[in-house]
Amino acid sequence: MNARNPKEGAGIELTPRQLEIVELVTRNAPITGEQIAETLGVSRPTIRSDLSVLVMLGYIDAKPKVGYFLGKALKPDRAVHSSLLQGKVRDRMSRPVVIRDDATVNDAVISLFVDNVGSLIVTDENDRLVGMVSPKDLLKFTLGHANASVIPIRMVMTKQSQLVTISPEDTLLEAARRMMGHQVNSLPVVRPRSGGGAEVIGRITKTNITQAMIEIASDL
Repeated sequence: MNARNPKEGAGIELTPRQLEIVELVTRNAPITGEQIAETLGVSRPTIRSDLSVLVMLGYIDAKPKVGYFLGKALKPDRAVHSSLLQGKVRDRMSRPVVIRDDATVNDAVISLFVDNVGSLIVTDENDRLVGMVSPKDLLKFTLGHANASVIPIRMVMTKQSQLVTISPEDTLLEAARRMMGHQVNSLPVVRPRSGGGAEVIGRITKTNITQAMIEIASDL
């Protein structure tokens, strides 16, 4: 991660945990490192590097024996806090990279490289969400399977019942929380279909959320 000023931050990418720390400090400042760690359910040493990075970037600041509070990059009118609370997923989501469930493992591998994404959203013939597939899914399946390349992707994918999704009307903050809570880098953006199932209309990634924070901070 490039620890530059947020106003120069085109290359900065915060992790979901760092985004959650910023929100905790925004809502509870001053707050100690121990309190942050306890809220996140981790040990204090686990977040030491996250706190250091956020201080260097100017998102948060610290006072000895007091705790952490908002840094100069986020203080004016609490604009970043308000924008994250009010900003909608629909305004920041990316185009979904979709593959049909009857496509092959080989098709999925090609799509992952051509579209340069970390996962593919899988839909059925009626364009309903049925699963997702990642390079990890493909690797686990192909090891020891000589004919893996021609196997339908539905045999490899993570099924819908195990997926975490989000609505276009949800906030960016809620998207960050779900990504952090489930340790994923992106979420399918869905809306209900008449007749049942979910229609995929986009995807939101931690990069989308980080870019939103940087743009808001740059305008202050």
